[in-house]
Amino acid sequence: MFLDQYFSEHNGKISFTREQGSDFAKCVADDFNPLHDADARRFCIPGDLLFSIMLSKYGLSRHMEFIFSGMVVAGVELVLPESLPDLHIKDTDDREYLSIHRSGDNSTDESMIQYLTRDYVEFSGHTFPHILVPLLAEQNVMINPYRPMVMYQSMIIDLDTLDIKKPSLEIDHNELQITGKRGNILLAFNLMDSGKVIGRGKKHMLVSGLCEYEQSAVEELTASFDRRKQLFSRDSDVN
Repeated sequence: MFLDQYFSEHNGKISFTREQGSDFAKCVADDFNPLHDADARRFCIPGDLLFSIMLSKYGLSRHMEFIFSGMVVAGVELVLPESLPDLHIKDTDDREYLSIHRSGDNSTDESMIQYLTRDYVEFSGHTFPHILVPLLAEQNVMINPYRPMVMYQSMIIDLDTLDIKKPSLEIDHNELQITGKRGNILLAFNLMDSGKVIGRGKKHMLVSGLCEYEQSAVEELTASFDRRKQLFSRDSDVN
């Protein structure tokens, strides 16, 4: 499985280094959220990496709900539970980070799951700046350029069938609700196969530290994102 290099597994437990989490974010998801930089003070493992590992371990069900309740940091050991309809991913101190509810038929087809995983995490990784910046701008707010905080909260997938060959994702619509300096974001998407809609999904995110929209600051934030991406690409080419 292509995910093997991004986590370690021993005696029914999985763990991550900062480098593994950062490499997954940048190399697989094309996600340059500063929270996933290996040297970030508030570093956390990408939620999409946890999502991907859970699909590889437990398969894809026709209905799945993922609720993230904690930030996984490097070195934390997560215990892989018995395969049940309700999964609770906890560390060795019984602190919960992710809960998963599953129902309906289940498939462990590795090829199909890998296609879905790659397409989903790339879609998810492009949330900023491609989706978030214009969505926030519509309500005259922006992410704090000095302390951007975008957190993964939950995700739901509903599939009409598991007879899928090469699934892909297409955006359906976005919603944003602002309360003070916080924004609750809904990204709704369709799952496609051979040009047909075969399922639907919703991703919920929280953005904190919102401030009044300023065009020059948005342009600099987006330019900084592009520079980070280009620098990583050049470093990867050299190595």
